[in-house]
Amino acid sequence: MVNQNNSTSEVNQSLDSDDKNLMDIAQYLKAVQLGHKRSIPPLQKWQPKHCGKMDLCVKANGEWWHEGQLIRRQALLDLFSSVLWKESGKFYLKTPVEQIEIEVEDEPLFINTVEQVEVENKKYLQLTTTNQDVIIVDAAHPIFMREFQGEARPYVHVRFGINALIQRAAFFHLIEYGELLENAQGDTILSLTSGDLHLQLGT
Repeated sequence: MVNQNNSTSEVNQSLDSDDKNLMDIAQYLKAVQLGHKRSIPPLQKWQPKHCGKMDLCVKANGEWWHEGQLIRRQALLDLFSSVLWKESGKFYLKTPVEQIEIEVEDEPLFINTVEQVEVENKKYLQLTTTNQDVIIVDAAHPIFMREFQGEARPYVHVRFGINALIQRAAFFHLIEYGELLENAQGDTILSLTSGDLHLQLGT
């Protein structure tokens, strides 16, 4: 016979543990983002009016083009990327007073740095974008493969439905933190662990 009180207690302890892990990660990220002097506005709280479309395109290779001109100023790219919003499959730049549609060929964020960090005695994969966003890989921010123009590419979920492409050099570095396996079909699989999350990616 199962002791209902013990069972409930164990569930509560598990939930408390999950909450603590999330709080630990959140606290760690807050400190890291402050170190990078990077903050994201509360876009989800803003309800601006739609103001049409801007001639701004984020290319699949990471370049930002405005009215036929390549944007080179990193400070401007960092600012634009901090107000990126995705809604009904479309990308926007969002402020408290206006929401302007832009074109994105694939995804607007790009991972160029991969590290392994320790948070409360657990090892996590930490990814950093070219705009200094820091992402801890977990259940809410998983790495996954998706096809683009006939090529399987690796991504990680960042925020607001927006993903970041893991660039080639960063992906090779990511492989160093995982294990290459072979499945029953003879395909190569990359096995990764970040905290309690276990991922297997077809390469």
